[in-house]
Amino acid sequence: MSSTPIIDVIIPAFNEEESISKVILDIPKQVRHIVVADNGSTDRTAQVAKVAGAQVVFEPQKGYGKACLTAMDWIKSQEILPHIVIFLDGDYSDYPQEMMNLINPIMEGKAEFVLGSRTMGIREKGSMTLPQVFGNWLATTLMKVMYRAKFSDLGPFRAILWKKLLALEMVDQNYGWTIEMQIKVHRAGLKYLEVPVSYRKRIGSSKVSGTVKGVLGAGYKIIFTIFKYWA
Repeated sequence: MSSTPIIDVIIPAFNEEESISKVILDIPKQVRHIVVADNGSTDRTAQVAKVAGAQVVFEPQKGYGKACLTAMDWIKSQEILPHIVIFLDGDYSDYPQEMMNLINPIMEGKAEFVLGSRTMGIREKGSMTLPQVFGNWLATTLMKVMYRAKFSDLGPFRAILWKKLLALEMVDQNYGWTIEMQIKVHRAGLKYLEVPVSYRKRIGSSKVSGTVKGVLGAGYKIIFTIFKYWA
């Protein structure tokens, strides 16, 4: 790969006005486009992101995966396409300054997909709820048993070659996005690995683990997705 790959970042965001500028400003300068997909925010997320230097696209239909797909559509419309795409959350729970730890293995030809594993890294106390910890363990255990896939986490912080991402033909529009990508990466035979990443308490409330509806909805969709692709 070229020593100066083109790198774009996708950040799905919903009501992240207090955190989004912190995320954007901590992203390494090597990145070309930072695409914030505003997923129907009712606060100033879009305005704050623009001021911080991001390209903002709007997706009113709720859904993490739907927001990611809309951001991908914007990238597809660019005259020059990226080599690598990074995904991370907009609540400042990830550490954007660790981004090169995910990119370097791809640049060195060691991987085509790199997952930032919170399980392997340092987590601030209280940064993940018990349902999140259990859900990660259950999902990764099922993937190991059913697919022989070696993952320790479903973390949002991830890097992938753009061409390989397109070939996965991602379709999930909500809670199943991250696990769909990991299952498809494994089944497609892509070279993948995990690197430890740090994780802290998010700014603001969680849209998934912070509500009973979110926990149940995410849990159901993750398990459903695992069996869907296995069948």
